[in-house]
Order: sequence, then structure tokens, then C-alpha cells
Amino acid sequence: MENIRFALLCAVGVICFFLYQAWQTDYAPTQAEATADSADATAGDYRQDDDVPDLASAPDSGDEAGMSDGDRGAASDDASAPGQVVGDAMAQGQRVHVVTDKFDLVIDTRGGDLRQVQLRGVPVSSDRPDTNLRLINDSLPNFFIAQSGLVGDSADAPDHNTTYRSEKNEYKLADGEDTLRVPLTWTNDTGHEVTKVYTFHRDSYRIGLSHEVRNRSGEPWTLSQYVRFWRTPHEITGDVPFAQAFFGVGWYERKDEGSYSYRNESHGELAENPVQLTQEGGWIAMIQHYFIGAAIPPPDAKARFFARPKDVSGAQGGFASGFIGTKESIAADASAEFETTLFVGPKLQDQLDAVAPGLGLTVDYGWLTVLAKPIFWVLEHLHALVGNWGVAIILLTFLIKLCFYKLSETQFRAMARMRKFAPRMQQLKEQYGDDRQKLQSKMMELYKKEGFNPLAGCWPMLVQMPVFISLYWVLRESVELRHAPFMLWIQDLSAPDPYYILPVVFGVTMFLQQRLTTNVTMDPMQQRIMQIMPVGLAVFFAFFPAGLVLYWCTNNLLSIGQQWYIYRKLDAEGLGHKAANS
Repeated sequence: MENIRFALLCAVGVICFFLYQAWQTDYAPTQAEATADSADATAGDYRQDDDVPDLASAPDSGDEAGMSDGDRGAASDDASAPGQVVGDAMAQGQRVHVVTDKFDLVIDTRGGDLRQVQLRGVPVSSDRPDTNLRLINDSLPNFFIAQSGLVGDSADAPDHNTTYRSEKNEYKLADGEDTLRVPLTWTNDTGHEVTKVYTFHRDSYRIGLSHEVRNRSGEPWTLSQYVRFWRTPHEITGDVPFAQAFFGVGWYERKDEGSYSYRNESHGELAENPVQLTQEGGWIAMIQHYFIGAAIPPPDAKARFFARPKDVSGAQGGFASGFIGTKESIAADASAEFETTLFVGPKLQDQLDAVAPGLGLTVDYGWLTVLAKPIFWVLEHLHALVGNWGVAIILLTFLIKLCFYKLSETQFRAMARMRKFAPRMQQLKEQYGDDRQKLQSKMMELYKKEGFNPLAGCWPMLVQMPVFISLYWVLRESVELRHAPFMLWIQDLSAPDPYYILPVVFGVTMFLQQRLTTNVTMDPMQQRIMQIMPVGLAVFFAFFPAGLVLYWCTNNLLSIGQQWYIYRKLDAEGLGHKAANS
């Protein structure tokens, strides 16, 4: 009976956990609804973005390396953290089309901005597998662009409103080549020349961005590079039930010498707590479910990072994040190069940390990250072995059951001993049923006399609950499993079963498992609860990712087989069903 009560408490705990997640989804600060119905609205729907950072806001090499949270409110008015949109309609220049193995994108010569980025081979949804997902987009409702430029001590430094020149309208990564350079040039009549270069790499979502400067003006020229992402609070991918995916800004903040920590704020928090800090190393990123746009300055350079609200005309709100780098003085007749790295794409864990330390932390597995990451590592290697994520989940379930075999054996032995004591416990209930305190006292005497701990069977269930929750977050947050097919009708393990077959199988296997474990001392009310629970949980699990229900169905089937095997062993020892009936 104690085991049954504990199982019910565990089930209620899990349900409460996911109901809390659902409440967060429904009532936490939500993404602003788009005011336009079409994703093909023209760029003229926005206002011109002419709030260029000021060189005075760029850090000097001797600037203080950090800024506390308490200083953020005062610092948020700095020009390096652009605010409201002002001016005329956003203008366009020449459109440069670039195609690589990972990207199909558009660069606008006005500002040299990334205006459109389609992720090749990444479907927009499981229903449209041949349509590439467009992550960067200069159209409403999911407006999201990457801007960059230089600010200097003269008014004509090329920023994101400057028009560059491009030698070609089309660039393509050729077969056999690993990199593709796309140069944009700008000159003025005072001897300043800047070449803005995007460098794309095969099999990578990393994008190199550099400003190559030549100063032939006869005077020193002080410059600083800046990069920023600007977007509306509108996510392009649908959510699944029972969890709110993070949507906002994340950054890698320097604490002590050589020590960094990952922090984030949702887009709704930026109005009250805008981000600004100066440090060496680190990065800042726009984060949404499965995808990221990150700006990463050189690790040995100082930069001032910022994130704050920034309206987009035609949409309800907007926000921007980025950095402005250290000032550098370029002598007359000298050259210099300002470099940075962008990452625009899915949060593939084998690429993130290779691009920048700590970038993999943007894959948020919640408070069980320490357990979820090893689970994903094992799952990923199993997938590499079998080539199917569903089969990998089944194999992972086998491994987990193997690891917990001894604990499960302890649990089943405790259940068998409980069956052995069932007749004597029933006698005690009949004898002391009207005096619950006396009944509990007599039961404890029985447990003590027989050397039996009624909670011995509870701990294995308790230990396995974090594994279950961790696997949920792995399936929920790992883009590697996004739209991953299994077989037959299950074509997306990260989404609920469209025909509810797996939840039904789960309910049936749970019912069969209970038939093996039901305690004969349960009163009629407890028996009814145990009969209803498989149905209730099956309905509840109908809204869970199919991969998680697949894990639980496999776990139930293995538990039934394991329980049958262990009970046969215990029968030989006089502790199983035969003993219970003697």
C-alpha cells in the first residue's frame, strides 16, 4: 500500500510539474502578436533605422572590464544601446544573393545587412518538408535582421545606413571549395576605403564578418566596429504543449579573471532591465526555440555588449542586441582589420561550443542540465550507430533499465514481500480498522519484526523520475530531434502522436503492469484509483512529444518483462505469487 501511495504521489508530482509549465506558457509574458498576417510584407513597412552608435560609447583598451547589474538602468541610455526607431521608411540597395551548402541568403548593399537567411535542408515544418526555414527575414511578422558597421571620429564612417558596392549580384559556394568570400566596398573622396567581407564556411552556420580599412586621408582615423541583431518578438516555430521555450537574449558574462557565466533575459524583461556591460571575451545572442543568432567579438578584445527594446514599425514592439568593439586609431597611410563572428542557425550542439566557449549553454535543459547533457550524448551516439532517433530512444531505454536493474529488483522484491504480508495486514485492518493510530502502530511492529522496510520499493521510482524529466527536456530542446521521424505514422518525435496510438499503448502497458503489482490489501477506493490512473495518464501523455511516450511505452514493456522474470526468481525463494497465496 505504501508503494501504491508513493507511486500516486510521483504521478501527481509529474503532472503538477508539467501543469506548471503549461501555466507558464499561458500566463507568463508572451510574445507580442504580429499586426500583419502575411510574412511577405515589404521592407517599406518599417521605419528607417538611423540610430547609429556613437564612437564615445565604444570602450577604450583601458576601460573597466565589467558593469554590475545595478548600473544597467543608468547605462541603458547610452547610444551604444539603440532605442526607438526614427526616420523614414527603411531603404533598400542592391540585393546580393548568396548560396552555400547551409544558407540561401540575401545581403543588402545598403548597410551590408543580412536581410534574409534561409537555412537549407531545415524544413519550416513537418508538413512542409521541402520549404526551407527563413530565420533572418526583413518582412513582418517575423522581422529579424543582422546589422553591422563602423563608427568613427568623422561623420562619414560606413554604418548600417551606408551604401556599399558589390562586384556581383550572385555568389555561390563551388564544389570542392570550403569557403566563400563576399566583399562589399565603400570609398569616399577623403581617401578612406572600407571593404566589408562576409566569409561563409562549408558545413557550418558560422559566418565571418570583417571590415578591412585603408586610410589614405593623411590623418589618423579612429574607428570602432559594431554588430547588432534586431527583431520583433515573434517566433517562427510553433510551440508544443506543457513547456515554454525561452525567447529573448542570452550572453556570456565575465565574472572573475577567466571565469564566465551564462545569463539570459526574456524579451519582456528588457524594458525594465536592459543589458549593458563592458568586458573582454564573451558573446551575446538572440535566442528562440531551436535557433540562435549570435554576435561573437574576438576573444581577446574588449567590447561593450547591449540589449534593450527597439521598436519595429508595423509590429507590437521589438528588441535589439549586439556589441560595439574597442576603439582603434589607424595611422595615415595605414591599414587595419576589424573582425567578428556571427552564428546564424540551429542550436546544433556539435557546432556551438566549437564556435565560442559557452555558446552550447543556449541549449537550455533546465535545472536538470547536469543529467540531460549526458543523456543527450548517449542518445546522439546511439543515433550515429543506428541512424534513427526513435530506435535510439528505444536503445537508450534498454540502457537506462540496465543501469537501474538492481534498484528495480529491490523494488519488485519489496512488492513481493508486501504480498507475503498481505493476509496478516488484512487481519490487522479488520481488527483495528476503527483505530487508525493503533493500526499504524501494529503495522510498524510487523515491519520491524520481519525486518521489512515498506519504502524500499519507493526509492527506485524516485531515482528514475529525474531521468524521465531530463529526457523530456532533451526531446523538447534538442534541435537534432526537431521533425525527426521514427517509423510508420510517427514522422516527428518532438511533436505529439497525431493519431494517439502511443498514448493508448502506454495506458494498456501501464494497466498490465499494475495487474502484476496491485496490492491485495488495497481498499475499494484505492483499487478504483489505480484502475482510473492509466486512463488519466494516457490522456495526459497524448499531449507529450511522441519520443517521450515512446520511451515510456518501452520502459513499461521492459518493466513488465523484468517484473515477470524477477517474480519467477522470487517464487523459487518463496517470496513471490505462490508465497502470497499460501
